[in-house]
Amino acid sequence: MEFRLPHVLAFLALALVVSHAALPPEVYWNSVLPNTPMPKSIGDLLHPDLVEDKSTSVAVGKGGVNVNSGKGKPGKGTHVSVGGKGVGVNTGKPGKRTEVGVGKGGVSVNTGHKGKPVHVGVSPFIYNYAATENQLHDDPNVALFFLEKDMHPGKMMNLQFTENTNTATFLPRQVADSIPFSSNKLPEIYSEFSVKPGSMEAEVMKDTIKECENPGIKGEEKYCATSLESMIDFSTSTLGKNVQAISTEVENQTQMQKYTIKTGVEMMAGETSVACHKQNYAYAVFYCHATHTTRAYTIPLEGADGTKAKAVAVCHTDTSAWNPKHLAFQVLNVKPGTVPVCHFLPQDHVVWVPK
Repeated sequence: MEFRLPHVLAFLALALVVSHAALPPEVYWNSVLPNTPMPKSIGDLLHPDLVEDKSTSVAVGKGGVNVNSGKGKPGKGTHVSVGGKGVGVNTGKPGKRTEVGVGKGGVSVNTGHKGKPVHVGVSPFIYNYAATENQLHDDPNVALFFLEKDMHPGKMMNLQFTENTNTATFLPRQVADSIPFSSNKLPEIYSEFSVKPGSMEAEVMKDTIKECENPGIKGEEKYCATSLESMIDFSTSTLGKNVQAISTEVENQTQMQKYTIKTGVEMMAGETSVACHKQNYAYAVFYCHATHTTRAYTIPLEGADGTKAKAVAVCHTDTSAWNPKHLAFQVLNVKPGTVPVCHFLPQDHVVWVPK
């Protein structure tokens, strides 16, 4: 099973050339946020050629915009390039694929023919989501929740920062905006990505769109960004342009182990932040929400094996509107609205905060 970008992207790519209006996402970032460094997590989604095990990828470089379906050998897969020489489309044998399966633990994503499945499940960072019994036992995100009072040097926590296998990359905004993203357009979406209705890929895509269309909880401004440019616009419309974007960075990928909080915990400015969580989809889609009752931190950690991490954590000071069956309450054994609930962010998530 695989998500594939068919011939429609050739047309969309041609539209980019004709319009002369398309700025590569990196150029847009630098024009709107000239003094804001780009987190590695975002850079990886713009330069998939630097990250191993890709599926559908989009790269923006000197040659223009490149869209590749499948890694494979050079020249294989569907390749759409937009540059000074116009539009070129080459269709070869598909390379590695992204497999999506629904099982006991939720949804698993397997990148590559021989890759190992990684549990991703329904995002535990959606506040109205009720956790299942399976999640309490099988979801690696369980360990990411903690209480704010425990955030001090010397505190030890069992954690596992897993490398994301959902390597779907950003599409340029002009391309993303030309592709439908709504429940009433599912047949058209499936057709454009060669996804069979009723398949597991189709269910994953449908669930992502549905969650994006659901209303947010009280006090939450939510938005699903289908491009980096739209993520920038939503975040700066909420926080202004004097912002910084931060994400968790870990030296090495390790198994579950004890991490110790080191000296140097830093609280970011203000109590308003925008957290953007990567979703499962054929290209990069981020579930972003702005809340005015949060505190964001960067926390230096050191694992038992010496692995160092600079983790980003968000603490929610008002959880009264959350689903009482949310994973955090079950893990921490607390009730909604009683104490601040904190969670570390996986490496592919981004938090925007005022400088």
